[in-house]
Amino acid sequence: MPRSLLYSVAGIALLALALIVTDATYPPDLGRAQRGSVTVLDRERGILRSFLSSDGAWRLPTSVEDVDPRYLVLLRAYEDQRFDEHWGVDPRAVARAAWQYLRSGHIVSGGSTLTMQAARLLEPRPRGVVTKIVQMWRALQLEERYPKDQILDIYLTLAPFGGNLEGVRAASLAYFGKEPHHLTLAQAALLVALPQSPERLRPDRHPEAALAARAKVLLRLEQHGILSRPEVLEAINEKLPITRIAMPFLAPHLTQHLASATAPGAQIATGIDRGMQGSLESLARREAQRFDDGADVAVVVVENRSRALRAYLGGATFFGPHGQIDLARAARSPGSALKPFIYGLAFEDRIVHPASLIDDEPMRFGDYAPRNFDRQFQGTVSVRDALRQSLNVPAVALLDRVGPVRFVGDLRAAGAHVGFQRLAGTPSLPVALGGVGISLADLTMLYASFPNGGLAAPLKVTDAASAPPMRLMGAAAAWYVTDILWGSPLPDGFAQGLGLARPRDIAFKTGTSYGFRDAWAVGFSPDYTVGVWVGRADGSPRPGHYGRNTATPMLLKVFDLLPPDAGGFAGAPEEALAADSPRDLPPTMRHFAGDRQIARKPGAPATPRILFPPDGAVVEWRAQDGAHGGLPLKAEGGAKPLAWVVNGKPAGAGAWQPDGDGFARIAVVDAQGRSAQVRVRVVSAQ
Repeated sequence: MPRSLLYSVAGIALLALALIVTDATYPPDLGRAQRGSVTVLDRERGILRSFLSSDGAWRLPTSVEDVDPRYLVLLRAYEDQRFDEHWGVDPRAVARAAWQYLRSGHIVSGGSTLTMQAARLLEPRPRGVVTKIVQMWRALQLEERYPKDQILDIYLTLAPFGGNLEGVRAASLAYFGKEPHHLTLAQAALLVALPQSPERLRPDRHPEAALAARAKVLLRLEQHGILSRPEVLEAINEKLPITRIAMPFLAPHLTQHLASATAPGAQIATGIDRGMQGSLESLARREAQRFDDGADVAVVVVENRSRALRAYLGGATFFGPHGQIDLARAARSPGSALKPFIYGLAFEDRIVHPASLIDDEPMRFGDYAPRNFDRQFQGTVSVRDALRQSLNVPAVALLDRVGPVRFVGDLRAAGAHVGFQRLAGTPSLPVALGGVGISLADLTMLYASFPNGGLAAPLKVTDAASAPPMRLMGAAAAWYVTDILWGSPLPDGFAQGLGLARPRDIAFKTGTSYGFRDAWAVGFSPDYTVGVWVGRADGSPRPGHYGRNTATPMLLKVFDLLPPDAGGFAGAPEEALAADSPRDLPPTMRHFAGDRQIARKPGAPATPRILFPPDGAVVEWRAQDGAHGGLPLKAEGGAKPLAWVVNGKPAGAGAWQPDGDGFARIAVVDAQGRSAQVRVRVVSAQ
């Protein structure tokens, strides 16, 4: 082989090796396309709100699937007719551009392909011959690594459209006020033209130049036979947008919270219903204008079956004096809004039934003497009426039996963040009347357990997997509460007309914190749960404003915005005890007498106490133990006979057979209705 040929082959081999090493060492950097605007999406993948990128641009991630196919046809025909054929650099276009330059002495066409433009947008550099060579090299790298659609995605995301608009999606929203899924021919032509000279052709600043550029695109595509003459004439005559439209700005408190915990360029998919959210925000602004004392409103809407968050309002006015405080996440005193859960756990433990009698009379619990809102007492009433009228003494008496520590522990286990003013505070009886802090979002999440048969689960805000549901109470207890709250009296002005017609089944409860600082109303229908809070962001009192007259009207108006329910509330579960009066109940459940009411006579039996299993214990269980009667249950004290209840169901006398591993709530009730309870964990013995 001649030496010159050998050198040529060696040189080509070294050049190829150098190109391979360079390609591997310096791959294309997609960082600029990935460091875009954080975008929060609704359930249909429309934009709720987007945020400026770190360098101040509206750079919304855009893919081929996001844009009108006709726009893509125009883009390819105008910018790069052989995009689907070349390898990033089109030799024909380069040769044509060079020939035009030699003939005219100035640049007529640049010869850039869409892939080269994508490379330029990824790594902006000053214009020049060296820059053009680098772009060609990067274009070849892009074509080597990525499919055509992904390269096109880069262009669609980074193409400049004037000002701080980058990408087709941002431009379509800013100039047309809509997603680029469906564009008119004139709109598509304008979006093809603008990146040619985005500042000089901005329609909001230079409408004449924009009109001319749009017409140029249309006429050239007519010459190529892609568009017909009638289509071109209609598009040329279409009105040009001459102002920029604000970017979508829905659910600002929720989107702010989600965006603060994610990486640049992320798209966060939520379950928010766009139409419902917009209607809710409009309603809230109208309602807030009626408050003459600076009050605000927060609302949470949940779809029961999926636990998906469908609408979220952290405040009526995001840019007001306290507008950026998320009032739906702020911990506030719930007043009486926690009472349904006290009753639910009391029903679960079979301490009482809705038909049981309970005393509403002056009573002291140590140094604590609760009184009703109206300072009156109703005497002996049914448990149903006690909850429906939100009487305080019966609720405190039941919490005294259930146990405030256990009550708060169960709410926390269900996923609610429950706090106290004192860092080392122990839950006590005032919890029944609002002596605790909880957010509207968590309270609404808890209420969604009632239409779900007592199962509580975290709200599903995004598409991410959530924790499995946790049983807060049994299905029968949840149904008892639902049946009671379904008959709650409506506020003044709703008892006629709307109240009589009742277009949907709604069970609800109100709450008012001490000093009229917080007004609450939380309700649920078969398909939706809605929570409403009204108050001042600074927590100052609002005398005369309470849950029933302030928050409940808003609650009912929010329900009017929601789609119709598929059906009514489900009937009573099999384990529910049908009873219309105390006479239909077991003797121990006919009339509840709180421990603090009974003055025990000398020699009378003490309150029952569970000896085994101890509270909080981990109990090992073997299947063969069932042959010996099951897990032993032992108690002392109490008026005989003693009745055992495990997880809301009667257990055998002195023994219980677990049906598997898990947590169990064990209670014993004596003949006088007094009880004790423990919570244990059962595990299979190895």
